[in-house]
Amino acid sequence: MNITLEQAEKAIAAAKKKSTAIDTKMNIAIVDSGANLVAFGRMDGAWLGSLDISIKKAKTARYFDMNTGLIGELSQPGQPLFNIEHSNDGLITFPGGVPIKNASGKIIGAIGVSGSSVENDHTVAVAGATSL
Repeated sequence: MNITLEQAEKAIAAAKKKSTAIDTKMNIAIVDSGANLVAFGRMDGAWLGSLDISIKKAKTARYFDMNTGLIGELSQPGQPLFNIEHSNDGLITFPGGVPIKNASGKIIGAIGVSGSSVENDHTVAVAGATSL
């Protein structure tokens, strides 16, 4: 099962609302269960350099079905996923990517957010992911 465009747009709207509430400007990417881009939103004034990062965060979250911040913890020297960020044409292993689940708990896609601190990116991504 894949996230629909309607669901992806709803997640982007929720993420934009949270971003505005915490006074940030974000790039927000939604991928489906195959890690294909479904929808993208770039808030006015959001960093251009974060566009690619948001997409890679969404893909990373879907490739491994976990928050990108957790992958970052597991990819530190001495940890089991050390150097994983070099796989799959480059992964992003810091917070801001979150899997999206449907009502029955099945992963249907992921959201990636970039444009502020990693803490803010994660907060906005969670708002989008939990809006469905």
